[in-house]
This record gives sequence, C-alpha cells and structure tokens, in this order.
Amino acid sequence: YQIASRTWDSDMLSYFHLPEALLPEIHLSSEVYGMTDPVWFGGPIPLAGIAGDQQAALFGQGCVDPGSAKNTYGTGCFLLMNTGAEPVFSHHGLITTMACGRRGEPVCAMEGSVFSAGCTIQWLRDEMGLIRTAAESEDCARAVADTQGVYVIPAFTGLGAPYWAPAARTMIMGITRGTNRNHVVRAALESIAYQSAELVDLMQRESGRSIDFLRVDGGASANAFLMEFQADLLGIPVIRPAVAESTALGAACLAGLSCGFFSDFEEIDRLRRSDVSYQPHIDEAARTAMLTQWRSAVQYAL
Repeated sequence: YQIASRTWDSDMLSYFHLPEALLPEIHLSSEVYGMTDPVWFGGPIPLAGIAGDQQAALFGQGCVDPGSAKNTYGTGCFLLMNTGAEPVFSHHGLITTMACGRRGEPVCAMEGSVFSAGCTIQWLRDEMGLIRTAAESEDCARAVADTQGVYVIPAFTGLGAPYWAPAARTMIMGITRGTNRNHVVRAALESIAYQSAELVDLMQRESGRSIDFLRVDGGASANAFLMEFQADLLGIPVIRPAVAESTALGAACLAGLSCGFFSDFEEIDRLRRSDVSYQPHIDEAARTAMLTQWRSAVQYAL
C-alpha cells in the first residue's frame, strides 16, 4: 500500500532493497492459512491446502515416497518423480522442484515436460480431419496391427526434454502407398507414449532411482490403447486412478491433513482406488528396438 500510494521518484528505489516487505511469507502446502468470513457460507471454513497444479496431482496420486512418479496426460505431459529430502539436479533439462511428503512436509522432486500430447489428438481432429472425436483415435489405432513404419514427431512448438529443441517442427515420416489414416492416427498416439518413455528413462538415469510403476491421470489417460502402449514401452505397470481429478484431490487431501479431517496419510491411502492397471506385454529386446527406431526418427525433426 505504501508503494502504491507514492509517486515514482528516486526515493522509490529504496523500497526495492527490502524484499521482506514485498514478498509473501513461505508456508507449508498443508496448513491453515485463515478462515472464510462466516457471512458467506453460514460459518467459518478453513483455507488449508495450497499446492501447484502438478505438485498437487503428485500428492493426489499418493506419490509421497522417493521413486514414486506420476504422469499427467493433458495438452502436454507432465512427469514428476518424488526424489526425497535431497534435490537432484539434471544435466539434460529436467526441472528440480518441490513437492509434498506424506505429512505435507516439503520434499524434492524432478519434473519433465512433453509439449504436445493431448493437443496432438486435437490436431488430428480439428486441423487434419482424420477423426471426428478424441475417443475415435483409439478405434483407429486398434484397426491396424502397427503403424507400418510411420512415425509422427509432434513438434508443434518444438521438442521438450530431453531434446529442448525449439526450432524442431512436426513431421510425419515413413509413409508408403499402403499408409492410411489409421496408421497415422496410431503413430500420433504412439508418439505421446514414446516421448513420455524418454522422460522416464532420463529421470531414472539422472536420479539413480528406479520407477517401479507409473501412476497416470489427465484426459488422454482415458485412451486404453495409449496406456497399454505406454506400459509396453516402459516395461512397468501403468496405473490409472478411479478419481481422475488428481490435482483437486491432492489439494483437498492436504487440507484434510492440516484440519485433522484425516489423521495421517495412511488413512488417505486406504481410501484411494485404482480404476485399471495396464501391464506390459512385450520383452526387453522388442522394447529397446522400438525406442531406438523412435529416436532415429526424432533426429530428422531435429
């Protein structure tokens, strides 16, 4: 208020040497920050859970122990892994960030981003006209045995980790006379899983931790073909929760802990239910060959 009421002059600069007067206090994500005015809801309601979008989803998915990870399949993909008390710093473009432990206490995490995931399906529908609805993409993918060597590199806004190539552009390659729309749609879906698999691989190598299973959420996680293919590429179970809104659930659980609605995280964990668990069905040799071919295709987009 003091700054807003003053005119801009040389004395103003002195205020910028006092960060404690300008920046908010740091609080836990699971804490009572205040109460609503009783006039609005008939009584005071505590404001008690605050977390960033992906960090809230990480907690909502129950990833509170080191090595546990979740991937959100939205417009892009956002993979976060809990790394415990000590930060892990990446040499290949992953982000070191904060998250919440089982009591809502601060822990460290790694984050990687895929720029084009759900928006790739939207592109197939809205710009290319290859599908009428997002759900139809699964039917197209299952209508063919494979992509017949077609790859879609969805670099609409460049490529994120591990490439960080803003100048890369989308490519469809491997097209032959026998290629039809089903092959292209399947290749586009597979591209989402390939990009996420590269993030998981990089995250495991840089953290020194193994990811034993991947929890998933977001709109594109409803595509069973995509989730099955993701499990095959990773060689680990891919688990989708019964409650798809993991971000809202995570914030609510953090509030419940601070208000005493939940006694501890174990009580929350007992209430968690999985919708479906996708298991891998290919061997390591096939998995390695598929990822090698994908990485070769990416080089053309780079």
